[in-house]
Amino acid sequence: MSALELRDVVKHYSSSAEVIRAVDGVSLTVAGGEFVALYGPSGSGKTTLLLISAGLLGPDSGSIRFDGREISELNAHESATYRRRDVGFVFQTFHLIAGASALDNAAIKLLADGFTLKQARLKAQPWIERVGLGARAGHTPDQLSMGERQRVAIARALVCEPRLLLTDEPTGNLDSARSHQTLKLLRDLCHEHSIPGLLVTHDPQASQLADRVHTLRDGHLKDGLDPKLAPAHAR
Repeated sequence: MSALELRDVVKHYSSSAEVIRAVDGVSLTVAGGEFVALYGPSGSGKTTLLLISAGLLGPDSGSIRFDGREISELNAHESATYRRRDVGFVFQTFHLIAGASALDNAAIKLLADGFTLKQARLKAQPWIERVGLGARAGHTPDQLSMGERQRVAIARALVCEPRLLLTDEPTGNLDSARSHQTLKLLRDLCHEHSIPGLLVTHDPQASQLADRVHTLRDGHLKDGLDPKLAPAHAR
């Protein structure tokens, strides 16, 4: 099974006043079929680490390997192909096309790989049904709830049958009940399809659903959930 492997990854940002150590020597492995939650307050480096894993941001040093390939050494074309074919990325903001149906929003990623719209729709339909939106496939984003829009975004991320799932604050716009449903869906999809999944979040509810939990603070990774972030029932 494929695995995401980060070794001694460093990413610093410099300003006129200071050096921000967003990621400071992080090592982490996410195995196939494993759903791992990465916690941290705003500015802790969570999203930076996710972007590095997706090949959207280069590290200052360290190794990022997926399925044995060094991602940081890919050229621009290879990196784009990696994201398009291997990575399913779920953003906090849904980035849905306003006038397109839920089905077409889920299918859109396939058009870049040469699928016709009809072929893309056929391939996307099972994913729309898998996320529970079969009866809403023809609805546009303005006709969907926030939770339904998030599920469309999940279907879009999975339509290319990725080998790695990266999710950035997927419950940030959802209430508690919908957050639980979304996190469970993401975990179940990783388990069912034996793909590694890395979730970055500030939602402590994920501690009940992730297979493994880490906390990122000031660029450093620690095992487990920081007690200051944990809900009372998880302490």
